[in-house]
Amino acid sequence: MPPPAHAPHILIVDDDEGLLILMAESLRAAGYDVATAGSGRAALKHLDGRKPELMLLDLKLRDVDGPALLDKFQQGQAPVPFIVVTGQGDEKIAVEVMKRGAFDYVIKNTALLDLLPGVVQRVLGTIAQEKALADAQAEHRRLEAEVLAASERERQSIGADLHDGLGQQLTAAELMCAALREDTAGTDPALAKRLQQVSALLREAVAQTRYLARGLVPVGHSPDALQTGLAELAERTNNLGGVQCRFECRGTVLVPNRAVAGHLYRIAQEATNNALKHASAGRVTIRLAKKPGRLLLEVSDDGTGLPKDRTGQSGVGLGVMRHRAGVIGAELTIRSRRRAGVTVLCELPINP
Repeated sequence: MPPPAHAPHILIVDDDEGLLILMAESLRAAGYDVATAGSGRAALKHLDGRKPELMLLDLKLRDVDGPALLDKFQQGQAPVPFIVVTGQGDEKIAVEVMKRGAFDYVIKNTALLDLLPGVVQRVLGTIAQEKALADAQAEHRRLEAEVLAASERERQSIGADLHDGLGQQLTAAELMCAALREDTAGTDPALAKRLQQVSALLREAVAQTRYLARGLVPVGHSPDALQTGLAELAERTNNLGGVQCRFECRGTVLVPNRAVAGHLYRIAQEATNNALKHASAGRVTIRLAKKPGRLLLEVSDDGTGLPKDRTGQSGVGLGVMRHRAGVIGAELTIRSRRRAGVTVLCELPINP
């Protein structure tokens, strides 16, 4: 067996002194850094100083029961990976302990010392693969969050340009038209009437520009910005005509984290747009509520509902909502009844 590229630290916990020495020598010969503990107390003392990459644990120790010792080992955010060492006849107990997180188990018999290095190598390989997968998933989530953040920054930049650039220029042009209209009202009534029409068009263009800018930068910096933004979303949706949109929120719901507030707003916005574009809804209700330990955002409509074969699938809009929920650690649930509307519920765990 080729020696490990580095020497993983292995802790063997067994109160059979002779077997403990033999197992340690077998693993040291395979190139591992091995420490031993002849009791549960000694194992806990070792873990206080150095955490092993793998632990071999006898289920039956004199000073403490193996499963009880596991409870102490598994406390905290990073429990110690372990293999169970058990006597013949205790295989059922070993299987039960494996359900609590053991990677494998070995039986104390004549083949133990020959099999042990291979078992340890295989388990360490599995641990390394799981860690690599977890790291890759964490990096994937980080990159996705960066992409969303970059997209949000670009939205805000475009919104600011629309509001402070184009919006200001259109407003200035409208004021100039108003001034020219006053100057020509007495000398050229026909021109003054046309200038009045141009002024009206410019006012409408200013209003549309502000509407677009507000949609691109929906959430401000204050903790109650999400609540304010959702109320304005309902008002703008109402102004479109053809649908009644209502915002419901009891009391004041504060979301200090602007990024979280932004994602929640976009989820509500996407759900509302879906109700208008695809569900032929006549009524849409946006609800925001704070419950013990969680924040609830719900968007429901009375539209046609999702097709039966799509309730468990993700179109582009539903996929984006689920992704945004995942970025902030929320859970998104979509309920649909044919011809009875769709409810999108986003639940975000929050600290007390």
